[in-house]
This record gives sequence, structure tokens and C-alpha cells, in this order.
Amino acid sequence: MSRTHARRLRSRSAAAATGILVTGLFAAPASAREETPGGASGTVARTVGDARYEPGPCPKTPEPVPELEGARCGTLTVPENRARPGGRTIKLGVAIVPAAAANPNPDPIVWLAGGPGDDAVGAAKRAVDGGLNRDRDVILMSQRGTYSADPALTCRNIDEFNAGAVGLVYDAPSTEREHVDATKACREKLAGSGADLRAYNDIESAADYADLRTALGIKEWNVFGISYGTHLALAYMRLHPEGIRSVGIDGILPPARAGAAATWSSARQGLDGLFKACAEQPACNRRYPNVSATFDRLVRELEAKPVTTTVALPDSPKPVKVVLDGGALLNWMVSATHVAPGVPRSLDELAHGKPQGIAEQWAGSKFSPQAIGRVSHGLAYGVFCSEWVPYETEAQAVRAGQEAFPTFPASVLAQAPQIPFLRSDCEAWNVPAAPSSIRDVTRSDIPTLVLSGGFDSQTGADNGPYVARTLSRATVVTVPYVPHVVFATSKCAQAITASFFDTPTAPNTACVKDLKPPEFEIAP
Repeated sequence: MSRTHARRLRSRSAAAATGILVTGLFAAPASAREETPGGASGTVARTVGDARYEPGPCPKTPEPVPELEGARCGTLTVPENRARPGGRTIKLGVAIVPAAAANPNPDPIVWLAGGPGDDAVGAAKRAVDGGLNRDRDVILMSQRGTYSADPALTCRNIDEFNAGAVGLVYDAPSTEREHVDATKACREKLAGSGADLRAYNDIESAADYADLRTALGIKEWNVFGISYGTHLALAYMRLHPEGIRSVGIDGILPPARAGAAATWSSARQGLDGLFKACAEQPACNRRYPNVSATFDRLVRELEAKPVTTTVALPDSPKPVKVVLDGGALLNWMVSATHVAPGVPRSLDELAHGKPQGIAEQWAGSKFSPQAIGRVSHGLAYGVFCSEWVPYETEAQAVRAGQEAFPTFPASVLAQAPQIPFLRSDCEAWNVPAAPSSIRDVTRSDIPTLVLSGGFDSQTGADNGPYVARTLSRATVVTVPYVPHVVFATSKCAQAITASFFDTPTAPNTACVKDLKPPEFEIAP
């Protein structure tokens, strides 16, 4: 999340550590009109109800994606707001990456991206690298409002403010004012373009995926959601269960729990996992004893007396000013679980007056090209401000912070990790609350793989057993020593996922027992 909205934060270091069908076309409903008989899915134009799929060029991406070469592509046109018949329509980019196998299985896998606000089409490399298309096609659709959709509700001004904000006191009132001003400018731009900002949410997005399946003529498919995509997947399972063979969710964000309070609990769980692994590794424990206490002390000290430094970044033509206070350190730490082996050393350097390592990572994540102009803030705020903020009080969020980090100063606890100033942003965004049912738990007998990481500080591992309580055929797996979205970096998680889609009620999870903690970096 982290103002890149629930996705894995990509610092330069984190990036280094770091989304043919034989599908049987079934007889279209009476309301469908099929222009091209037969053919692989994605090659046939079809209208079903208010949705229409048209084959065509592959969706735009910020840079070339070799994994899309050979993909079957097109666009899905759907109503922007299904509550307003006859209103504006929007176009969602679709790319179908063919299975590597010569004789693939007939049930493809549809990928639900993180965020909210990430574009699924750009995740083709992650899906292919993880072997997801081994023997099934993988379908990637740009969720409404995202980069390759039309309209794309991106706001470069917010991303540029977030980059510059590394030189501001993280939780200062003046920073909040500038932050909310950027949000207001984004809203004005998007609303002025004609976008109905009320229509960018899980209810509409779930209907988009249901329409995609029928418009492609797919009788049955599998769903794989990461990070925020798990939030959407759980809503989709509940609202449109038809045609779903199985569901994999990785880095789980349950709608019933989503909000500021959950970010505190998740941060505590992921950081404790990392601290414990260091304490159990003799070399790390000797060189960096009680890393948890060091971190807590640094948050307090920096909040009282921030450290200012400058760093050189490959994506900035001039030195970048960085202010490290308690809030900045906390949010760096949440993202740094992706580069866990270096965390104890980085904290120790900071404690001994050397802030450059942490400052470079913190600023690098904001100035990276991946952080500028790609996230759909229109979708992100649509979800946050209609589905999260209305159903959580400020007091609940602060209390969760106090329970997770009782020694932190009040000024740090005032802003939840990953989503600072969200309540003020949502006042500016001004969209109505979603029906309270959007936060209902999902009760289903669809086979579900529930994956979490032991180092996940963005969506805590306890969310796995929580959602599985009402999923009667769930397999719950916590992959130790791995951060948010285990499929991205863990060969074991990738193997479990492949096994699950082959046999959804009996995946092979044996590799988990052989996993070892990372070897932490030890300074001379």
C-alpha cells in the first residue's frame, strides 16, 4: 500500500529483491450476439448483456512486456455505472497469455492485480516467471480506471508530490495540507474529464470480471488474486460465484477487516517475524541484539528529532533531500521486509549516525519510474473512501496502533502505515459509502488456496485463517520468511500454486517444511 496503495513498495533495493486455447466455448445466452463462430477465447467478438468483447491490439504498457508477445488481446466494453442504464461506457484492456503446454487445460486462470490501482496487464512477466501459464492460459484484464483502461484514472501530480514529500516531515500538519491539496487536484481533474468517481469500486469491478468470463465464452475459470486483488477476489466469489472452478489468494486483505486498523496489526506481524528470525540466527543476534527494541527506540528518537540528509538517486538529476522521522522510518520498515537480510544492518547504521542507506531506499521507492504515473488513484480512492473509511472510526484506528506499538508517540500513531491522511483524503474525494454488505465475509465452498508470508507486514498472515473460517474447502498456507505476495519471490509458493490449480482440494504443500530463514547481512 504506502500511497502506492497496497501494492508491494518498489524501492531500488526492493525491486532487486521484488500481475491457447482449448477453452471450450459454451452456447451463448439468448441475450448474446456472436459475430465470429468458433475460435480460441479472445479471438471472437461477442456481446453479452451490456458487455461487449472485441479482439484487437494488446493493451498499452509503460514499457515493452515480452511476455505479451503472442498473447491474444482485445477490449471489454462495460457500463461505467451499472446503476445508471444508458450512461457512459468504459473500455478495459484484455491480454490472454497462452499456456506453455501444447495441450493446455481448458480452464484458464484470471489474474487480479494489487493496489488498489495496479494494472494487471503489466503483471504478465510475474505470472509467467511464476509458471502460472504452465498448462493454462492466463487472462489479464486492466481493472477499471487502471493504466491500460480507458479512461485511466491516474494522477501524476499525486505521485510527484509523494516523491517530493520524502523531504518533508512525514506526519506534519503542513505535509497533510499539501497531501490533501494534491488529492483535491486529482479529483478535480478526473471529475472534470467526465468520470463518475462513484463507480470505481469492488462491486463494479467484480461485475466486470463476471462479464469478461461470459463475453469470452469461457464456461469455467480459476481466479488468482494478489494483495488488494484478494479483496476483490473475495467480493467476486460472493457476488458472482458462477463459473469459478477455484480461487487462489496471496497476501490477503479481507473486506471485513480492511482499513487503517488492519495496517497496524499487519505491520506488527511482519516485523515480528523478521525480528524473530534475526534473534534465532546466532550471527545476527550477536551483531544486532534486540533489533525490535532498536527499531522502537529509533522511531521515538527520530519523531522527537528528525534527521535530514541528501541522497543521490538514479532517477533524479540532482541530490534529493530526505527527512527521516518516526513515521518515515515506520513506513520504510514496512516496505523493507522485501529486503529483509539487510534490515538489521540498516537499522544499526542509522542508530550509529549513518542514515544514507535507509534514506536511499525510502526516497528511491518514490522516485522510481514504477511509482510515477502508473497507479490509478481514482480506483484506489474509490475503494478506500467508499468501502473502508466509512466503516471504521478514527478512534478504532488509533487504538489498533496503540495495541500493536504501545511505545510509539501519538504523532506516529495518528497516521496508519501505508495510508497516511486517508480520512482527510476521503473527505476531499467525496464519494458515498458503499452498501455495508461490501464488508460481509465470503462464505463459499469453492476450493480456495489461502497464501500468506511470514514476513508480510502489509497484509498480516493472520488474515489467512480469518478468511478460511467461512471457506469450507480452503487450504491455508503461511510461507515462512517471505514478505508480501509470496508467489512473487518464493519457488515453494509457486509450486504450491501450480499444484493447487491441478488439484484444488488437495494441493501439495510439502515444500514449506524445508524452508530456511535468510542469512542476514553482517557488517564488518
